[in-house]
Amino acid sequence: MKVLITGGAGFIGSNFTEYMLKKYKNYTLTVFDAMTYASNPETIIKFKKNKNFRFIKGDICDFEAVKTAVKGQDMIVHFAAESHVDRSIIGPEAFIETNVKGTFNMLEAARLEGIKKFLHISTDEVYGSIKKGKSKEQDILDPTSPYSSSKAAADLIALSYFKTFGMPVVITRSSNNFGPYQHPEKFVPLFITRAIEEKELPLYGDGKNVRNWIYVEDNCSGLDIVLHKGINGEIYNVGGNVEEPNIKVAKGILEALKKNVALIKLVKDRLAHDRRYALDSSKLKKLGWKPKYEFTEALALTIKWYADNSKWWMGLKNIKFSEYYKKNYGKK
Repeated sequence: MKVLITGGAGFIGSNFTEYMLKKYKNYTLTVFDAMTYASNPETIIKFKKNKNFRFIKGDICDFEAVKTAVKGQDMIVHFAAESHVDRSIIGPEAFIETNVKGTFNMLEAARLEGIKKFLHISTDEVYGSIKKGKSKEQDILDPTSPYSSSKAAADLIALSYFKTFGMPVVITRSSNNFGPYQHPEKFVPLFITRAIEEKELPLYGDGKNVRNWIYVEDNCSGLDIVLHKGINGEIYNVGGNVEEPNIKVAKGILEALKKNVALIKLVKDRLAHDRRYALDSSKLKKLGWKPKYEFTEALALTIKWYADNSKWWMGLKNIKFSEYYKKNYGKK
């Protein structure tokens, strides 16, 4: 089986690639990645030691490059996306271009190639904030940021390819992932790395925004099941077992690192900041999926990984978004 993984040098994509290389010894995996600021070259170097791994540097916004990458593949797992909400507020253009146009390019190339399965990776943020209960796959979408709106648009385009062309498309919507190799701009690694450096932890608003947390390895196992057992045209939520407010997670990180809670600094809230996300994952669990890690155990593993790999994240922190955006989109 030949599997193309877009964005396979990113956080979840690289963890999924490693998961698949270990589990499916007879699969050939090809990562297609533009190697932006969020990509991790170290994982690609590591994967190249495996005879069943291939790498293609390319942008999903380049249709000719996409067609070349898709040729001869059996399945596609589409991770590649701009994914940071704060960045989407500063520069939404990149999110529309990559997440909408790029996804269209992948779907169209997959349709022309006759791909056997197309797994589109989405997010719980497309549901918007939920006061009570949990979001289910059939719920009306209510995205608030340019990021989540671009992902919602991509979801609908992907479903249209199933409905119109009969393409074997499945969609997953995951809750907040954390774990090794997550870029230090994201909440958990940002707070871990700043705590290690004994710098202030900037917490939005009152810190009581609630998120459904999932360890990246558990997410990967869920995606694996959907890729192989998911019904075409269906959506599957992949959520963790716990909901925690951001302030509690921040305090847990400080406690684990034996740092003073006074490092937490409440700052002006983010624009249109969703109050609570929660996913109902019962549909996926019926396919046999079950999270392996408890939140506290997974957070401890994550904290240890960042403490042991300071050289990796210190280098990433030197990349400025304004420079990246100007280079790629011609404006700040």
